[in-house]
Amino acid sequence: MSKEKDYVIPSNARIGHVHLKVSNLERALEFYRDLLGFELTTMYGDQAAFLSAGGYHHHIGLNTWHSRGAGSAPADGVGLYHTAIVYPSRKDFAFVVDRLRRAYYPLTGAADHGVSEALYMNDPDGNGVELYWDRPKEQWPHHPDGSLEMYTRALDLDDLLKELNES
Repeated sequence: MSKEKDYVIPSNARIGHVHLKVSNLERALEFYRDLLGFELTTMYGDQAAFLSAGGYHHHIGLNTWHSRGAGSAPADGVGLYHTAIVYPSRKDFAFVVDRLRRAYYPLTGAADHGVSEALYMNDPDGNGVELYWDRPKEQWPHHPDGSLEMYTRALDLDDLLKELNES
């Protein structure tokens, strides 16, 4: 086997950002900035915006360069399935879940995957968005052979929201 085929990406590699084509920049900002809470770091005129969590140059890019006024991409076509945003704690995740609930934002799903708890929705342009938090690695379920056991079970939203009442 050649060295190229043996290459494994370093464990500390990460996804730097996602850049989305949107049809209406202000509407997209209302979702990512105003509802989800990302900070606006810079604008490129009225055609692009860059948003961040915690002061990074950008985690999310939004642009209308080729998509201003366009309809959503077809659900049965190729493309991005969803952008996944991970929260650092269950309490942080509960906070955004409550914020979406109070805004009556429509969801497409909610699941307990064993390794994580997740909420699914579409942004205003129909791009899939997953919000989640990872359980500590030592709590991840495993099959008897040691392989990871991920599943999809109902997310207990009432239990999750109890996090907001804990100090």
